[in-house]
Amino acid sequence: MFYCGIDIAKNTHYASVINEVGKKIGASVSFSNTKIGCEKVIALFEKHGITTENLIIGMEATGHYWLSVYTFFAGNGYDTKVINPIQSDIMRRMSIQPIKNDAKDSIVVAEVMRFGKYSASEIADEKYVALRQLSRYRVSLTGEIGDAKRRVIALLDQVFPEYAKEFSDVFGVTSQEILLNYSTPEELEKVSVKKLSKLLEKASRGRFGEEKARSLKSLAKSTFGISIANKAFSFEIKLLMQTIEFLTNQLSELEKEIADLLGETDTFITSIVGIGTVLGAAILGEIGDINRFSEAENLVAYAGLKCRHSDSGEFKSSQNHMTKRGSPYLRRAIWLAATVAANHDPTLASYYQSLKSRGKHHLVAINAVARKMCNIIFVILKENRPYEKFPPQKVKVA
Repeated sequence: MFYCGIDIAKNTHYASVINEVGKKIGASVSFSNTKIGCEKVIALFEKHGITTENLIIGMEATGHYWLSVYTFFAGNGYDTKVINPIQSDIMRRMSIQPIKNDAKDSIVVAEVMRFGKYSASEIADEKYVALRQLSRYRVSLTGEIGDAKRRVIALLDQVFPEYAKEFSDVFGVTSQEILLNYSTPEELEKVSVKKLSKLLEKASRGRFGEEKARSLKSLAKSTFGISIANKAFSFEIKLLMQTIEFLTNQLSELEKEIADLLGETDTFITSIVGIGTVLGAAILGEIGDINRFSEAENLVAYAGLKCRHSDSGEFKSSQNHMTKRGSPYLRRAIWLAATVAANHDPTLASYYQSLKSRGKHHLVAINAVARKMCNIIFVILKENRPYEKFPPQKVKVA
């Protein structure tokens, strides 16, 4: 049996082959991240009589760079495994002289394959890959919107600190329309009450009018904001507001696409209290096929919600923190769902309150609820059935 380890990089990868006793076969090969580069590795296999029947290929899940290499070799019939870098790092530390370079790292991965002490990741079905891709993009998009909003607030604090008091939501429809047209006190002072009133009436659908217009103009006149470089501040605020408007529209389109994709999966995950379309898609996309987890504890570990125990001899740790070694996207989605379920799901709310009554901090209690929710998700996906807030009680038969 032969084992090939591939060290993944952005442009150039390294491959090394060893046999069943750990002896290196030939020299390590560097190859480009192209089809021709991968064929160079296959030529190495053929040179030494290695076939798809007597070879296992392993590589680390380094960013997204491993995907093309994986699909190439798997598509050519090779038994290809993807491992967590943490697993190969343990093997690397066992070396007496731990030297880190690309060729050495590929041998380390090959050794992990030889010993078989690894848990391999798999490429999920296309529907799960699509959900994961769009859900992760949504996290990025909401982050961009949040960043832009914070920048607008920072600018308003400088030029018009009183503005936020006039609107319950600075980025609501009415306020957004004001900032797109008149983003500094100087501009609000110049516009007529009549023109500003019409804009307010149209944007708020009649909720605001002349009274709000006069109030804004009065604040603009007596503002404590800085009065220099107004043109530059106005230009920046307007561009940021346009960016927010554009990204918000994209977010709406994205969420509709996510909802359509989730509908095609025929899942019951949204029947769980606290999990709506957005979180359901994120959780399902990160988990993929639930059958790759043999028990709920494995899913808890994959989400990084498992507690790290620090016990040694007579010492028993009283503070056990989450490992946070799993998927950060899955952990975030389950944690957000748990914050809702802790208030609205009868069973989980009772559990949350019992932890609080024992003196547990809110975050500690929510983490515990998140672990329980992970177990619920496992059962619902495994049995493919709706969630019941009040599960049927077991009846003792006489």
